[in-house]
Parts: sequence; structure tokens; C-alpha cells
Amino acid sequence: MGVILGVIFHFIGGFASGSFYMPYKKVKGWSWESFWIIGGLFSWLIVPPVAAYLTIPGFAEIIKGSSSQILGTVFLMGLLWGIGGLMYGLGVRYLGMSLGNSVILGFCSAFGSLIPAIYYNYVPTPGKENMTISFMMQNTGGQFVLLGVLVCILGIAICGRAGMMKEKSQSEELKKESVGEFSLVKGLVIATISGILSAFFNFGIEAGKPMAEVANANWQLTHPGMGNFLFQNNVIFVVILWGGLTTNFIWCMILNARNKSFGDYTNKATPLAKNYLFSALAGTTWFLQFFFYGMGESKMGNGASSWILHMSFIILVANMWGISLKEWKGVSPKTKTTITIGILTIIASVMIVGYGNSLPK
Repeated sequence: MGVILGVIFHFIGGFASGSFYMPYKKVKGWSWESFWIIGGLFSWLIVPPVAAYLTIPGFAEIIKGSSSQILGTVFLMGLLWGIGGLMYGLGVRYLGMSLGNSVILGFCSAFGSLIPAIYYNYVPTPGKENMTISFMMQNTGGQFVLLGVLVCILGIAICGRAGMMKEKSQSEELKKESVGEFSLVKGLVIATISGILSAFFNFGIEAGKPMAEVANANWQLTHPGMGNFLFQNNVIFVVILWGGLTTNFIWCMILNARNKSFGDYTNKATPLAKNYLFSALAGTTWFLQFFFYGMGESKMGNGASSWILHMSFIILVANMWGISLKEWKGVSPKTKTTITIGILTIIASVMIVGYGNSLPK
């Protein structure tokens, strides 16, 4: 039952993540950096501590009581992830919901599964001996995980091929209608960097597990025999997202200054109330992905499996939005077949990784 609930929670989180960019499309008259940082303030600064306050008694004390090494590592992972998250917005801007999410999250799935294993291989950690890359290469389950990563990268390559076919076959009018600023080369470069750096969020969760364990232990003291605490990871998200906020805030302020777009925030010629509302809605929806991810991960108890399952649901939902937005309108049947094969290949990689993680270690 716990695994079934975990899958349901991951689907809800994946739906939130695959959908969060949609409210931004309702923002009128603002530069990208303006609505991105307003949404980001809700995503990374306002909503996470509220969620932690409502679900974890004394969450601030848990953070204060954690070692500087844990806090520093989690914050650093958040900084690196923040660069990836920043580029995510640009990747979707240049590639669209469908192709952008498939490429970015495919890389994110692959590297999110590998980064902790590589880290534990070179930084031996008690209790993590079965999570190193060396162990994975010598273990049947680990070999399936690595195979799944290779299949995932193949799926990304196929999706990239579909993007090239789309660029050649769509008219300029259709490109502007579906993805106004479509740019395959620029988008793929940004998406690749974004996918790799975004994977550091998964390691941030692993690095912050001691905080979650304290939250879990405190909860179990008052709820004996009820299993793991569903919301234990919410305390980790607060610290990770401080790092994400730092990177995104600095860059958006630089863009505001460069593009002279500081006036967006008070420009009465734009629908200010609606712009703030839709940006806040996008940011809050974005955070819900990790709120439900944390619930799913606490039920499934496996970081790599949870991470790649979460990514697969986002890819599916984002492609549903891509279809509804007519991002593939006017392309040849061969192009549609290619992008479908690419997405199915990525999903197959998820299943392979999930099977590998289910085998005895």
C-alpha cells in the first residue's frame, strides 16, 4: 500500500511540476525575468517555510541544530540546482513545454540517479555502501540502473532529433504560434546544462537526510507504530531552496538592470494584479511538486527510484500540455512518430531503473 501511495503522490507532484509554467503564459507586458523572480519568491522563499511550519513542529530548531557541514552542503546543492532551474525557464522558453521538458528532465533523471552514487564512491559514508557507483557496476540491480540511464540518454537524443525535424518542417508562422521564441540550438544547449545541474536537487535531498531523520524521529515519538513521517523532507526543502533563490535572484536582478525592466513591477499599463496573481500561482504550483515528492519518497523509501519516477510523470504531463498548446502542429507524421518514440524511450528507461532498484542489493 505504501508503494501505491508513493506512486500517487509522485503523480500529483509530477502534474504540478509539468503544469506550473502555464500560469506564466497569462502574464502580460512583463519581461521574463520579472515574472520568473516573482514566482520564484513564492517557490523558494515564502511557501517552503509555510509548508514546513504547518507540517513539522519545531522545523526551525531542526535547521539550527544541524551541523554547518550538512547545511553548507545542502545549500551548495541548492545553488547548483538553482542555476539549472534558472536555465529550465529559458529552456522551455526556447524549446516549448514538450521538447524542453523531455530533454531537460531526461538529463535530470539520468544524472539525478548517478550523482549520489558517484559522490558516495569517493566520499565513503556509513550506511551508503550499497549506493556507490562501484557497487552498482558489480551488482545486477545497479547494472540495470546504469542501463536505464543509457536508455534515457538515447531517448533524449531521439527527442533532439525530433526537434530538428520540427524546426525544418514548421513554417515561421506556426513556430511563433506554438513557441514564440523557438530556437533549437540555443534551447538544446541550455536544456542540457539545465538537466545536468537540476539533478543536484536529488543529492541535496540525500545530503539533508539527517534533518529529515530528526523530524521523522520526533514524529514517531508521538505517533508510535505509524511508520515513517510523511512530511519529513519538508525541512530539507527550506534549505535547498535558499540556494535556489540566491542564484535566481542575483541573475534576475542583473537582467532587470540590463533590460531596464525594473519598472515592470509597478507598470500600471499592464494588468498588475493579474500578473502578480498568476506569477504567485505558478510559483506555488512549482513548490507543490516537491511537497508531494517528499511524501512519495517517504513512502517508497528509495531516492533514485523516487527521483526518476517523479521525472517521468513530469515528462508525461508536460507533453500533454505541449499537445494542447499545439506545439507540434503542422509537422509531418514522421516528426510526430519520432518525438513519440523519444518520449516512450525515456519512459522505458524509467521502468528499467525502477526494476533495477527493486532487485536485492
